[in-house]
Order: sequence, then C-alpha cells, then structure tokens
Amino acid sequence: MPAYFTKDTFQFLNELRRNNNKAWFDSHRERYHEQVRDPFLKLIEDFNPRLATVSEHYHGVEKANGGALFRIYRDTRFSKDKTPYKSWAGARFTHREAGRNGAPIYYLHVQPGNVFFAAGLWRPPGPMINQIRTFLHNNPGAWKKLKDNKTFKKTFTWGGEKLKRTPRGYDADHPLADDLKRKDFVVTAALSEAQAINTSFLTVLQRRCEQSAGLMDYLCASLDLEF
Repeated sequence: MPAYFTKDTFQFLNELRRNNNKAWFDSHRERYHEQVRDPFLKLIEDFNPRLATVSEHYHGVEKANGGALFRIYRDTRFSKDKTPYKSWAGARFTHREAGRNGAPIYYLHVQPGNVFFAAGLWRPPGPMINQIRTFLHNNPGAWKKLKDNKTFKKTFTWGGEKLKRTPRGYDADHPLADDLKRKDFVVTAALSEAQAINTSFLTVLQRRCEQSAGLMDYLCASLDLEF
C-alpha cells in the first residue's frame, strides 16, 4: 500500500504558509485536493477498521465537508490574523454517541515541522469538566494506574492548562489534587514527517490509539459513555 502523505504534502503546506491568500490558493486548489485533502480522506477511511479494534465506538466521518477532516478555511471573525487558510491539516475521530455534549477524541495533526497525535478532551465545558473531576475524586486508583504506566509515560506528554488552586468543593490534599486542577485532559505524542510519509503510518497511529486507550476509557466512563 502506498503512503498517504508525501513530501509534496509538506511542500504544499509550506508554500501555502508563505502565500496565504485567495489568489494563490485558487490557482493551486487541485494540488490541495491531490496532495492534502484526498490522501487524508483516504487515510480516515482506511484507519476506521483499525480504530474499531481499539474501540468500536470511535470512527472518523469520511467527508470532505462536515466530516472528520478540518476545513482548510480559517475562521477569521474574531482573530487579528486575517490569513484565510490553515497551513496545516487535521482530523478528529469521535465517539458515535457523543451527540451535542461531546466526548474525548483522537486527533491527528499534519503540519511541516509539527506532526502529532492527540487523545482526550481539550477545554471541556463547565458541566463536563465538573463531571470528570467528580469521577477523578471518587476513582483515584484507576487514574493513577494509567498515568503511571511506563509505556504511557514514555509515549505521551500532558497538554493544556491548570487552575492555580484546587477547584472549590475538592480537597486540596486529595491524592489527585494536581489533576483536579486541569482545565484540559489531553495528551500528545510527537510524530515525524518521515513517519507520516511512510507506508507504516496507519500502524503507528493504531499503536498510539492503543497506548492511550486507558485514558480514553477512563474519560468515557466519567461521562457515562461506553469505550
């Protein structure tokens, strides 16, 4: 099986970063389709059966618009940066029963010099984060076990922000006090461009999903979702 991404993928994204305007993009739209969008959609399609071996409840919607793949167009309404296009590509693999309330996701980011895999929840809304914190408070053992796993610790880096103090209603001396301060429950694993253009990339992604399954399972349980 050929690789999904190639050196041309990263070349296009580099050129887009330097020429981030409508005229340039319109004249290179077919390159975007051929070198970025279509390969990513094919990756999503081919990865779904592998992801199902980790959790049958997760999948990526294989659509150019409204699916797993992020749109190339930036939302500039509230940004000082008015460049119209993203110089990266990303896709999220979501829980089938998440609905409007959301759920932990798997995420793949492809950008020159910044390819990475992520798993978890980024900035969950108030009711959701309170539900997670309550679950953490009441189930510290399983959380500590997944965090202390040697492979997990070696593979992933915790991301996001924390509160300065333990949130109101939780003990400051709780064994998971530091985790109760989290605003985000997400981990990332850096990948390389060499891995992204290799024919074994799906296997790498599957392994990262497996290695972060304990975290995803725990977060899903905290939100009354099956994993």
